Amino acid sequence: MSSRARLTEDEITAALAGLPEWTRDGDTITRTADARDFPAAIRVVVAVADEAESMDHHPDIDIRWRTLRFALSTHSAGGLTDLDFTLAARIDTALRAESA
Repeated sequence: MSSRARLTEDEITAALAGLPEWTRDGDTITRTADARDFPAAIRVVVAVADEAESMDHHPDIDIRWRTLRFALSTHSAGGLTDLDFTLAARIDTALRAESA
């Protein structure tokens, strides 16, 4: 299956089980996280931007002081794909790295 192929409901449920901080909102998965401070939040955004660029898959990111909200969906597929869940896991890694 292509990484840009839309996932089935069962595949989405299974993928979300491995990403407990993420929730589904229709054809999008989201996560909100607080960084230690504003500079830490910006470092997370930069790390995520690097990952997103390497994957050619870009999240919606909202930053409010130290609170970050990420939203992922594969618009070209009209829903969720493996790309969304792969990037979600990499976002989790970037958040963990900054909190260490």
